[in-house]
Amino acid sequence: MRLRGLVRGYTRRHAQRVATGLLRELPSFLTLLLGLLRDRRVPPAEKALFVLVIAYVLMPADLVPDFLGVLGFIDDFYLLGLALARLLGRAGPDLLLEHWAGDPKALGFLVEGVEQLGDALPGRIRRTVRRLAGAARRRK
Repeated sequence: MRLRGLVRGYTRRHAQRVATGLLRELPSFLTLLLGLLRDRRVPPAEKALFVLVIAYVLMPADLVPDFLGVLGFIDDFYLLGLALARLLGRAGPDLLLEHWAGDPKALGFLVEGVEQLGDALPGRIRRTVRRLAGAARRRK
């Protein structure tokens, strides 16, 4: 029982350190996003998709209403992760490093984290969000 508490405490402290480090890199991350959105070498479709997802996240109307608490933000979280992963992936490592003003290790950690963002959601929820997004796309 005591060992379990120590492991849990270590994990929590480690997560707090990682979160603090990422918050320090937030200005660099925003600079990276703005740089990629302005860069002509990034495919226009990827930029448009990212901007549309940002607009969707900011809109009060959602596929899953935000008043449902955590469940209401799952679709926003998932779609934002997908669009961000596509934008970073299509830009490529050279452009990412060109527009990144922070620590290169933090950039690598960020890219890896974004790629795994969709995996953080349970499979049933991922499938439901994909199905709802597909239904909404077909209606338009």
